[in-house]
Order: sequence, then C-alpha cells, then structure tokens
Amino acid sequence: MPLPAAKPPDGASLFKQQCATCHTTNLSEPLRQGPSLFKIVGRPAGKAEGFHYSDGFAKADFIWDDARLDAWLSNPQAIIPGAVMAYRQSRPETRAAIIGYLKELN
Repeated sequence: MPLPAAKPPDGASLFKQQCATCHTTNLSEPLRQGPSLFKIVGRPAGKAEGFHYSDGFAKADFIWDDARLDAWLSNPQAIIPGAVMAYRQSRPETRAAIIGYLKELN
C-alpha cells in the first residue's frame, strides 16, 4: 500500500524555520538583524520605522509586492547590491508559501 503524499509545510511554518531568526512578524517584539516584516506587502523598500538600513536600501525606490519579494528571496543581492541578507531560496513553491504568509500579515 503506498504511503500518503506528504503535505508541504505551510508558509507560517516555513517562515518560522527559515526567516524568524532575523525577522519578526509584529511590531511589539524588538527588532532583530532584519526589520519586522509585518505589513511588508505594499510597503516601500527600506522604510521600516526604527530600522537602520544599508546604503543600498536607503536608495531603493520600489514597493514590496509579490514579484519583488519572490526575486528578493531568490537572490537579495541582485535586487539591492550590497544587501547583507545571506538567505536565498531556490524553490519557487517555498518562496510562494512564505510570500503567501507575509500577505496574510497585511
């Protein structure tokens, strides 16, 4: 008898495993290495209050949307040269799940 198909992890679980070391999802916790990602979708890049961004982010002139977040999670340095975020996610389905979770926070 074949085993049932494994259920892929949900976006919240993936975020907790892969992103929560550096980012929070609320405004009540202290900032970590990265800014809070609460309401990131629709927010101007490099503009989270209270977070000190790199020079590259200070010059960023775009709004975070699905496509920008997907590209960012694929290769941050291609979006913002000199970005210090080391995380890269090559799996589109994992990026989509994380982005879906971030959209729930808006």
